[in-house]
Amino acid sequence: MQRLSNRLFAVASLVKQGAAVADVGTDHGYLPVYLIEQGIAKSAIALDIHEGPLSSCRSLVEKKQLQDTIKVRRCDGLDDLHPDACDTIVIAGMGGELMASILSRHSWVREKHLILQPMTHPEIARKFLFDNGFEIDHDFTVKDGRHYYCVFDAYYTGQIKNRSIVDFYLGNIKDFSQKEYFVHLKHYIANKSKSGEDLSEVLRALERIV
Repeated sequence: MQRLSNRLFAVASLVKQGAAVADVGTDHGYLPVYLIEQGIAKSAIALDIHEGPLSSCRSLVEKKQLQDTIKVRRCDGLDDLHPDACDTIVIAGMGGELMASILSRHSWVREKHLILQPMTHPEIARKFLFDNGFEIDHDFTVKDGRHYYCVFDAYYTGQIKNRSIVDFYLGNIKDFSQKEYFVHLKHYIANKSKSGEDLSEVLRALERIV
C-alpha cells in the first residue's frame, strides 16, 4: 500500500468515499494511488504541468497496475480537463496565489468539492474562496517534519458574506492546539505589519490564541 506524508494524509482525509478526484500538481502521484488503493476514490486523474514528475507518476501507476482507474495527463492547472471528469478537485503543494489563479480560470469549479493545501499564503486561497461565494468547511493545521501546513475544503454556496482579514488568515480553524503554528504566524504578521499594512486585527486574534 502507498504511504503518504502527514501533509498528504491530511488532504486524503477530506476526500469523500466514492469520489472522482482530479489531483492538480500531482507530482509523483502518491495521493491518487493511495486514494484508489484504500478504496476511497472510485477514479482519479493525476495532472501536472511538468513531464518529469508525470513520468514518475506513470511509472508508479503502472507498477501498481492501476491504469484503469488512474489517468495521468500533462495539464496546466485545470485547463485541459473536462468539467465532467471529476467531482472533487485537490490542489496541494503549491502557493495560495497559484491556487487562486488556477481556480479563477474555470467557473465550473463551483460544482466541485475543493480540497486545498497551500504551501504558502493560505490567506490568499481563502480570500479567493470567500470572495467567490465558497464556504470553507473543514480547516485545520498539520505538522509534517519541521513545518506546519493548512488544509481546508470548500463548497460553492453563491453567498458572499462580509469577511474580515482575520477570516483570511484563520479561516474556519477551530482547533488551536498546535500553538507553534500560531506563534510562527503571529511573528510573520508582526513583521509584515512593519511595511505599513494594517494587520492589527489579525494580531489581536492571534494574541488571544497563543
